[in-house]
Amino acid sequence: MDDDAGVFRALADPTRRQILQDLQGGELAAGDIASRFTISAPSISRHLGILKNAGLIVERRDANRIYYSLVEERLAICVGQFLSVVC
Repeated sequence: MDDDAGVFRALADPTRRQILQDLQGGELAAGDIASRFTISAPSISRHLGILKNAGLIVERRDANRIYYSLVEERLAICVGQFLSVVC
């Protein structure tokens, strides 16, 4: 499977796009991310897993908290390559 396909699948969901936008301001704890949405924490956890598997975010553990941050270069490279082929 093409790695870039996972990125575009991850971007297809509006909740995941919102998570990426929220992380643009810097690292956030999983609980802080979940508190921004009306869906359940397990659903947010699944969305975070998809974004992590696509290489768009990374996690850092600190005691019993998990913090997430963007991998900005992954998104830029993937979208840039796609645009260079299409345009």
